[in-house]
Amino acid sequence: MRRLWYGGDYNPEQWDPGVWKEDVALMRQAGVNLVTVGVFSWSSLEPTPGQYEFGWLDQVLDLLHDGGVSVDLATPTASPPPWFSRLHPEAMPVTADGVRLTHGSRDTYCACAPAYRDAARGIARMLAERYHDHPALAMWHVHNEYGSTCHCSLAAERFRGWLRERYGDLDRLNAAWTTAFWSQGYADWTDIEPPRKTQYLVNPTQFLDYRRFWSDELLAAFLEQKAELRTLSELPITTNFVFGGWVPVNHAQWAEAVDIVAIDNYPDQTGTGAEEQTAFAADLARSWAGGRPWLLMEQAAGTLNDGRRLQAKEPGRMARHSLSHIARGSQGALFFQWRASRGGSEMYHSAMVPHAGPDSRIFTEVAELGAVLPQLAEVAESTVEAEVAILWDVECWWAMQGTHLPSSALDYLTAARSAHRHFWRAGVTVDFASPTADLSSYTTVVVPSLYLVSDESAAALTAYVEGGGHLVVGYFSGIVDPELRVRLGGYPGAFTDLLGVRVEGFHPLPIDGEIALSSGGCGRVWSEDVQAVSAEVIDRYAGGVLDGKPAITRHEFGAGVAWYVSTEVDDETAARLLGRSTSPIETVRRRAGDTTWTFLINHGDTQVAVPADGSELVVGELPLPPGGYAVVRSR
Repeated sequence: MRRLWYGGDYNPEQWDPGVWKEDVALMRQAGVNLVTVGVFSWSSLEPTPGQYEFGWLDQVLDLLHDGGVSVDLATPTASPPPWFSRLHPEAMPVTADGVRLTHGSRDTYCACAPAYRDAARGIARMLAERYHDHPALAMWHVHNEYGSTCHCSLAAERFRGWLRERYGDLDRLNAAWTTAFWSQGYADWTDIEPPRKTQYLVNPTQFLDYRRFWSDELLAAFLEQKAELRTLSELPITTNFVFGGWVPVNHAQWAEAVDIVAIDNYPDQTGTGAEEQTAFAADLARSWAGGRPWLLMEQAAGTLNDGRRLQAKEPGRMARHSLSHIARGSQGALFFQWRASRGGSEMYHSAMVPHAGPDSRIFTEVAELGAVLPQLAEVAESTVEAEVAILWDVECWWAMQGTHLPSSALDYLTAARSAHRHFWRAGVTVDFASPTADLSSYTTVVVPSLYLVSDESAAALTAYVEGGGHLVVGYFSGIVDPELRVRLGGYPGAFTDLLGVRVEGFHPLPIDGEIALSSGGCGRVWSEDVQAVSAEVIDRYAGGVLDGKPAITRHEFGAGVAWYVSTEVDDETAARLLGRSTSPIETVRRRAGDTTWTFLINHGDTQVAVPADGSELVVGELPLPPGGYAVVRSR
């Protein structure tokens, strides 16, 4: 459909029916055409076991349809009702400390509990039977933000089954987990438990496998509900991907199971970092979708949250964040939530209709954005142009979380975001790619701190460079195999020949410390004792024990070039390496046939003259004022 979706989570069960008609009228005023309904409504739909009350939902869906608003109908399985927890205490989650939690919040379930899985399928089936042919229905939304885990005995039992399938026998498992260390060798499957809290450090491969297991287990739970819906409906089925270090979900793998990739994006920075994180999340989503449609399912309308305080988004910032997602491929912009709650745990979460009501700056901006998006409907079937790829491997991230690393400052997500930030500031759009993907279409591929590398991945990157590609490998890459065993013979083990270097030792830097480079720049976080075996030295360390040692190298290999950057370089050094200057203008291009749409967003505080050849599609001016934006069509 040549349209962009606009709206957000709608929770009518929190309000008296008298508010519902006002809501629909305001939605029409704001240009809303899609709302997600029912995400947390299980206790309203099934107040007691087997007693269903659908009357209120019938009224709401009819009102929305009459008002021209489509519905993304959710299964409410992320928040079971109190009666379920009372009847099935074994389904309550257990923490890594061994504490069984009590009811009183959301996500009060263990996805390994048979009673929970049965109940989840049951409520999904009831919704499908009642609403599969309702005219308001546009898509299905299974669950909410899959990511909750458990360490109970039921999870332990399913984990052992998963391990049997993965390894086959205990000899292979013991070898993979290096259980000869600390006398951890297993002679009986029943001795294996989840990586619960223990005396000191947990086994790192056990920790990684438990993340892998939960991704597969939660995916199985999703697919069970999807199957119930699919028996009666051919409409798209999705779930909203949530991003964070606590989430044991391989979203790149899950993307193959959903009909449309959908994400939630809540930056945890309040300065320019929020814009950088917005672009990062959008590029990840587009890459997970693999060229298929994807959708920004949730964002905050009026605030940013750094974990300590809420900061109001200044005028225009909500629109800029939304347009950044659309520029990078989203089929629209949705929010959590439509109307701010009067009570409950998230009563101060911002909304499209704030506590102040429609007579407010936030709602005015919501309506203004709703008027702009129809003008951009023609971009819905176009694709985003990107010549650069950054490798993304969630298992590498998990591995670095569960391993006792040489420095607490080493973090895969930070390294990936840093690489992305350098290109974002240079106005270069990037894709994210799997280490085993076909990379031949990219002129440059960046490998940020790819600690865990398989032989297959190493071979794919070698073939990319041999074929003429330009590869940039970051520090602390190629260190271990998928079973977290160190590759011997010198770092970065998987890439020594490709890079033409050999690293004998690590030199972690002090927190907030720096190391000088001969070019005048500096490195942070990390440094290494690098030997240039066959590589050309581009920059060296200056001063200290590494004085004169290579810091950045370049190695011609086959028809291509492989670079190694052994520290976290400053922004100026990165810009020199990229050969591009930084700019406050976010620039993204989408293309369909011979037509190109250029999105231009000024995140700076000064007016910037932007060269553009074409016709302006949406409001804005060229040159762009501070906070201004424009979309230019050219052929």
